[in-house]
Amino acid sequence: MRHFGHISPTVRKDLFHQEPAEFSLTSPAHILAAALGATLYSPATRPHLAADIRKQAGRGVVSMVLCLEDSISDSDVLGGEENLVRQFADLDADPAGTEGLPLLFIRVRTPEQIPDLVRRLGGPVRHLAGFVLPKFTESRGTAFLDAVADAESASGLPRLYAMPVLETPDLLHLETRVEALAGISRTVNRYRERVLALRLGVTDFCSVYGLRRTPDMTAYDVQIVAGVIADVVNVLSRADGTGFTVTGPVWEYFRSQQRLFKPQLRRSPFLEEGVEELRTALIEHDLDGLLREIELDRANGLLGKTCIHPAHVTPVHALSVVSHEEFSDAQDILRPERGGGGVMRSVYTNKMNEVKPHRAWAERTMLRAEVFGVAKEEVGFVDLLTAGLQV
Repeated sequence: MRHFGHISPTVRKDLFHQEPAEFSLTSPAHILAAALGATLYSPATRPHLAADIRKQAGRGVVSMVLCLEDSISDSDVLGGEENLVRQFADLDADPAGTEGLPLLFIRVRTPEQIPDLVRRLGGPVRHLAGFVLPKFTESRGTAFLDAVADAESASGLPRLYAMPVLETPDLLHLETRVEALAGISRTVNRYRERVLALRLGVTDFCSVYGLRRTPDMTAYDVQIVAGVIADVVNVLSRADGTGFTVTGPVWEYFRSQQRLFKPQLRRSPFLEEGVEELRTALIEHDLDGLLREIELDRANGLLGKTCIHPAHVTPVHALSVVSHEEFSDAQDILRPERGGGGVMRSVYTNKMNEVKPHRAWAERTMLRAEVFGVAKEEVGFVDLLTAGLQV
């Protein structure tokens, strides 16, 4: 699979200076972590889940979470498990084959579900990338991660990954946050080869204080949430080789309602491209706030995003593509002859690139360029958004 693989090769050639690379379940973990993109959540109880998975793959989705936790009621858990077994069998038996399936994860409630589900899935378990581990703490995390390791060993699979979700009150409460983060750090570091990425449960954070952001506000406008995100990145996503990929929080709005604030989506990029109607459609569906939050995610060290609606996928991916300017700066900074450091004017002659302080940024940018591609010099996110939405 590859990002923007759902659009035609001809269109990709027109959009990309460097096209997104292909990847699969067997790719290195750091590639998969960077490539997660917009991870689409779906309740495990959906009766046509296998068809839904194929449909979303055809729309550019490359990672999905099939949820047995908060998205379904307690009484539906057993039915959801049985449905997953049926749907994985349907995927496996499809005459169309299984090439191009998204990375598939199951979000469980308890560690005991993990080996049980792997056993019940049987042969089709080979299409499973791993498990999402809810309400992850030091005390709960070891049992979850041991269960993933044991299930992998019993199944004979080369790798089952884990994605812990950070969403518990002890992360939000100031008096317990430091120790909670230290405990999580100790736990995930013991299982570093298994932990693909860390996910943020911002809806749960808000619930601790009875808060809910409006579609006119991003997670970063809710200061108590912004503080937790900053501390998670501080402890768990450092660029010194010890950090993990941390993904952006869910955007929970997907239909129009009365707007209180001025739209955040600037008109100029759309006027330049002659697609003002696209801007209007995005605003009407409350996606201008999503676009703003995606930009803030990246500025704050997050990569990828939890999504609960297919309409959110293409905007996340369009804004994840590396611009030609970013790529030029990163290339310049990482040139072998720059190893001793120094400062130089950028190729675009609009900024200074300082080799040593900007090296970690350049390395992360080149990794993002590999999985999401590099736009041509004249191509902007509106072009990428339009191309993705037209499929």
